[in-house]
Amino acid sequence: MQDKPHLTPDALADRIRACRICRDTPEKDPLPHEPRPVLQVSATARVCICGQAPGTRVHASGRPFTDPSGDRLRAWMGVDEAAFYDRDKLAIVPMGFCFPGLDAKGGDLPPRPECRKAWHDDLFAAMPQLELIVLIGQYAQAYHLGPHRRKSLTETVAAWQTYLEADRAPGAPAFVPLPHPSWRNNAWLKKNPWFETNLLPVLRKKIARLLAPGF
Repeated sequence: MQDKPHLTPDALADRIRACRICRDTPEKDPLPHEPRPVLQVSATARVCICGQAPGTRVHASGRPFTDPSGDRLRAWMGVDEAAFYDRDKLAIVPMGFCFPGLDAKGGDLPPRPECRKAWHDDLFAAMPQLELIVLIGQYAQAYHLGPHRRKSLTETVAAWQTYLEADRAPGAPAFVPLPHPSWRNNAWLKKNPWFETNLLPVLRKKIARLLAPGF
């Protein structure tokens, strides 16, 4: 696969949608259902949403964030569905492209590690035009922030200004870490009111600028 870094985002997306590594040559147990990779990429998008993995509703629809978490995420970002699904302006790259299945308690399993190892480095290398990557949850934050991630998700999100305003190499994107927009995080949101009062207004302003017509 040495030619992957030379492929366009669209060409890589085609390969990813045809990928069956987690079913045919998995690291551990195979994916318990037919893979259905879900992503949204382009060579012009300036904003990227990097989340965890599709859930059951997204697996059924084949479209990212077609669930209540997506509704909340769009509200956090201050965008409507038309802007959110405009692939020319906004990319969506989960850490696992397929629904990973459910654990014994009915919760989603972690993202499949095969996706990150096979595709993510090349896919992000093919989108150097990205200016902002929104990191949803610990898996995306671990991949993109590496040793700069804090000890917990709360500490990482609380340090959002550090990642947004950090000195970066020319052309490197800024990052904004977020918790998962699941309604299961309502208690976290109540415990951390600074998230909605301090972080979200800045995030909405930056996204509005990057998605503005003619920007």
